[in-house]
Amino acid sequence: MLKPYLAMAALALIWGVSFLLIKVAVHDMSPTVLVLLRSASGLLGLAVIVKAMGRPLIGPGWRTRLGSFAFMAITNAIVPWVAIAWGEERISSGLASILNSTTTLWTAVLIYWAMPSERPSIVNYVGVLIGLAGVVILVLPDLSSHGLSANFFGTLAVLVASLSYALNAIYQRTRMRNVSVFDISIGQIAAATVFAVPLAIPTLPSVHVDPVSLGAVLALGAGGTGIAYLLYYYVMNSLGAVRASGVTLLVPVTAVFWGVVLLGERVSLPMVIGMVVILAGIVLTNLRRAGERRQPELDRDTAAA
Repeated sequence: MLKPYLAMAALALIWGVSFLLIKVAVHDMSPTVLVLLRSASGLLGLAVIVKAMGRPLIGPGWRTRLGSFAFMAITNAIVPWVAIAWGEERISSGLASILNSTTTLWTAVLIYWAMPSERPSIVNYVGVLIGLAGVVILVLPDLSSHGLSANFFGTLAVLVASLSYALNAIYQRTRMRNVSVFDISIGQIAAATVFAVPLAIPTLPSVHVDPVSLGAVLALGAGGTGIAYLLYYYVMNSLGAVRASGVTLLVPVTAVFWGVVLLGERVSLPMVIGMVVILAGIVLTNLRRAGERRQPELDRDTAAA
């Protein structure tokens, strides 16, 4: 069952550059305008992919799921995207990546009551904590040189975003588990676009259209939203909520990768140690109890990404 882990690695690579793109975009637009452009471009990009595959944009029965699409749009787009963008105006991206990694911890805590059948083992919880420790080690050089730059409300905003992501993961596993990843992705991105319009309108006149920031938000939408949603919900259906949310622990690792590839940054010893610790945490998080069966592939429409 290698495909879900390859999808998780691809997702981590995509999301690893997202914090950089957000940082670039919020220089010239408000967080709410960023959300509108990100969701709209993500919807367009995903629609192109779906139609190119010869699939309908959304399957039958979508009207009965409007409430679910709305809830998922709020918890996986509107709240976290606005909160992270707003938070990154006040705290460093290194600190934001640490706080974002707590999504796995929130999911592991919430799932204990929400989904006893997927309740993690003690070893899994240890893996989550080790992974979080690795994230701290990984970004420690940046935090040491630039400081925490911590604003209480900025920190709180990113924590709220992480909790919102965790709620979305639990909801998907309990209410939308057997729905096609294409329908889930299209439905919630469309709902997010609708919700973002009235939020963005008040600040639209102050938007400074710069090619770099515009390109950043369009890339964030097409890749970090459209393609990423398909990968994320495929991993969710295959590995479960806690294991899928573990991708947030990998994001700082891929951020280091992009720094080396795109910016020519050097890899230091603390970075190597941090990445090894994170990967060890991921392995422990994905260990299954003796006798626990892997989730079977659902149906071709649901599992394909």
